[in-house]
Amino acid sequence: MDERTPWQWLRRPLPLLRRLAVESSGRFRTARTWQVTTGSAAVGLAVAAVAVTAAGPWDSSGQRTAERHLAASREAGGGADHAGGAPGERAPGAAPSAPAVLAGLRAPARGGPGGKALADVLDPVLKDRALGPERAAVVVDVATGKRLYGKRADDALTPASTTKIATAVAALSAAGPDHRLTTSTVLQPDSREVVLVGGGDPTLTAREEGRYVEGYASLRELADDTARALKKRGKDPKDRKDPVRLSYDDTRYTGPSRHPIGPNENITPVSALMADEGRLDDSTSGPAPRTEDPAGDAARKFADLLRARGVDVRADVGPAKASPRAARLARTSSPALSVLVERMLTHSDNDIAEALARETARASGEPLSFAGGSRAIRDRLEKLDLPLAGAEFADGSGLDREDRLTAELLAALLARAADRDHPELRSAVTGLPVAGFTGTLVNRYPQGSPGTGLVRAKTGTLTGVNTLAGTVVTADGRLLAFAFMTTGTTDPSGAQAALDAMASAAAACGCSA
Repeated sequence: MDERTPWQWLRRPLPLLRRLAVESSGRFRTARTWQVTTGSAAVGLAVAAVAVTAAGPWDSSGQRTAERHLAASREAGGGADHAGGAPGERAPGAAPSAPAVLAGLRAPARGGPGGKALADVLDPVLKDRALGPERAAVVVDVATGKRLYGKRADDALTPASTTKIATAVAALSAAGPDHRLTTSTVLQPDSREVVLVGGGDPTLTAREEGRYVEGYASLRELADDTARALKKRGKDPKDRKDPVRLSYDDTRYTGPSRHPIGPNENITPVSALMADEGRLDDSTSGPAPRTEDPAGDAARKFADLLRARGVDVRADVGPAKASPRAARLARTSSPALSVLVERMLTHSDNDIAEALARETARASGEPLSFAGGSRAIRDRLEKLDLPLAGAEFADGSGLDREDRLTAELLAALLARAADRDHPELRSAVTGLPVAGFTGTLVNRYPQGSPGTGLVRAKTGTLTGVNTLAGTVVTADGRLLAFAFMTTGTTDPSGAQAALDAMASAAAACGCSA
């Protein structure tokens, strides 16, 4: 583990960035007002970005937990993640979604970006020893789709959590941005058995208040509606002596529920029924203790909620398959898929990612499993005519080291999502964390960095793997999509700083041809 302080290891790439951003007069290039505001509305927030924090600790699977721990503790809205903070928590307002990333398409520019100019500023940083033996980089002009910079662009490397960009685009393409996940209750025929039916919504919440409660599917509200429906049907225990039996149906998904990495604080066993992502604490993002029985725990919480509403529920709660003839009692639905995509990308949420992979499988006629989701993601991306040579999908979250993506594919995914001809994919870009302000980038890009507020990117980190893929508005007002990938790194904090330096170099670049 590198014991240097964040500022110590950050000093290495900063002098280079200063040289790259300095004009002949010796002063920093001053960004135009429109550039700063369109690069991200987050720049206007009254909040001071903090220095990049050193990586670590690392869990047994190699997933870096510090990144998500810090994002969870410091996250205060912004970007496209419009949920407010916890009660009593002072937080900056949320930044608009679309203008922040798409304004570069409309912004004035003297001409298209030049590849040589980008090479001049990116090549020196790409040579940083901290980036390890395998490194790849691609930069694309979003307005034209032209590749401006490429180094080993076709090499398929481990993408880590940047896999979620592919999952997002595939899910939005397959199910549509307005698709919702529904949890329901039904009454089995000729019985007093109520079945809680999981619809694949990991954001279903049993909480009464806090972050990600308002606007999300509520187990409490479902209990309210179910109790009322039972009373209307004459099944209220006040009218009958026999108590209600509660069962749960989590059969929507098939295949193994356990992710190949095994028990891990970064992901709950994948289930079509869970409450609050199976977290055993009050967190809403980042690593946390997880239940081993998400469906059973959700059902037992629901039983308690029904009892609190006067329904006499038997003590034993177990699995069951809802009959096709069962009568619907009540239902509750998630926010639109586009909102789930934004939350997934902002916080690098593995539970949402695996749920979206299965929704992609459902829309594509594949089994709702790891294997089915992987095939469906590839199929959807192929339909979008994206460069899939060398790509391998093993999951939807990027936790699996068997995943392989190229920098070319990652950049192409982002460019396609930002394309005005594909508005259905837009949340795959608007959900990207904002450098220095939101999600997994909240503690990266110190105040004054050329990339702060102008870079929006998805991070990816496993032991020996560091990736960064996103968009950036240059000093000349062009919107670029980029993907920087490294494998075999031994200095995680140095690799992270070098990747951030590359994105900042692009932001500071006057790259018009």
